[in-house]
Amino acid sequence: MAEPSMLPIAINHMTAPGLTARQLIGAAAQLDCVGVELRNDLGRALFEDENASSIGRAAAANGQRILALAEVKAFNENPADKQEAVEALVLTAAACSAEGVVLIPRVADDVMPRSAQRDALREALAVLQPILEEYGKKGLIEPLGFWNSSLRFKEDVVAVLDDLGRPECFAIIHDTFHHFLTGADEICAELTAIVHISGVADPAPSPSEMTDAHRVLVDADDRLGNIDQLRALYGAGYEGPASFEAFAPKIHQMTDPTEALSQSLAFITSQLLGAPAGRA
Repeated sequence: MAEPSMLPIAINHMTAPGLTARQLIGAAAQLDCVGVELRNDLGRALFEDENASSIGRAAAANGQRILALAEVKAFNENPADKQEAVEALVLTAAACSAEGVVLIPRVADDVMPRSAQRDALREALAVLQPILEEYGKKGLIEPLGFWNSSLRFKEDVVAVLDDLGRPECFAIIHDTFHHFLTGADEICAELTAIVHISGVADPAPSPSEMTDAHRVLVDADDRLGNIDQLRALYGAGYEGPASFEAFAPKIHQMTDPTEALSQSLAFITSQLLGAPAGRA
């Protein structure tokens, strides 16, 4: 298991959307993070008024990796129509030396059977694989645990990747919130590239009622079992980063989130150094 005191931490831009990409990189360096994830869904240009190469140089100068650019939405729906969007994001990733691009499944009320979900995923990956391989980038598949997600379970991703011979250009994002919503046991550490961490402290919503707006930083009131999930992942051989991804408005309203992030990181580290946890 990775030494908990050396837990590699990252920050997803969703946690601090008020910061520019350059400011986020600076905050990550201040917190001794290993990297950042930058996003195209914050209501503005991906790098504000800077170009990709300048952001890449800023990350390198601050000792930060750009772990991923997010995101390609509904990548598993009509994948041929997504080729242009994927290639554009992959080209941007190449320009800023980002390691991968995030692939988000369709969310809609007409839920497909799991066999159809696997078929749709297989079709999408076949379309995207040549693009990712050409530029040497990872396609980071993030199952969403919402009941109306078209790709809920990591088990289905693993099955399809196994069918395809586990191409090196694909990996999984384990999101502790979405993993909790599924109630699944699968950890799949060997195929995981990034872990997204967030907590739900509000005692009111049932799991089926939880939304992104409930997702705060991880603390002692967390209901999602983040510590158990992290122990299971690192215990199974995962060595990658745990990236803060909080969506709650009260987190977004922080003008300087570094202190709150530092406190959450201290809590997580202290718990990982404690007694073993139970089931993930």
